[in-house]
Amino acid sequence: MSVQINAKMVGELRESTGAGLMDCKKALVEAEGDFDAAIELLRKRGVAKAAKKANREASEGLIDSYIHLGGKVGVLCEINCESDFVAKTDDFKKFVRDIAMHIAAASPVCVSREEIDPAILEAEKKVAEGQAEGKPAQAVEKIVEGKLNKYLSENCLLEQAYVKDPDKTIQQVLTENIAKMGENMVIRRFARFQIGA
Repeated sequence: MSVQINAKMVGELRESTGAGLMDCKKALVEAEGDFDAAIELLRKRGVAKAAKKANREASEGLIDSYIHLGGKVGVLCEINCESDFVAKTDDFKKFVRDIAMHIAAASPVCVSREEIDPAILEAEKKVAEGQAEGKPAQAVEKIVEGKLNKYLSENCLLEQAYVKDPDKTIQQVLTENIAKMGENMVIRRFARFQIGA
């Protein structure tokens, strides 16, 4: 008999660990609803540890570039960490390069959903409402919400599926690297250039 994991349980675990919603849900499913076992699972994965570092200032780091497809696509990205020491490590440099390559391949429009222009979201909402026309009001609401979430997950870097491991989002890869390197890291900004675009 499997335990039902509800949003309240996930929210409580998130509040006490600071880990992401999906990480909390996975931990609760694996722990069959046992709150303490789920916390232990998150600790083992370093997710809770990484979340605690999130408030620490990240003012060091690197700006890196990546040119792809014979000079047809180029990316400049800035990723910050807490110390110059970590910024100079091979692990950090590789992480920055991997993110730049991901941006070249997946063409996000911004780092996080908070940066999306509200006018663009409103236009996407109107398109989704038009596509859901004629359906019951409750269904329209869910369809619009689903389409907006899909748009955000495809266009916000942190929510995109990582091109090197599509089972993980960029946010999860970032969190894993924070835990691995022991410092807060922030994907600050990027610019993607494409010939003819």
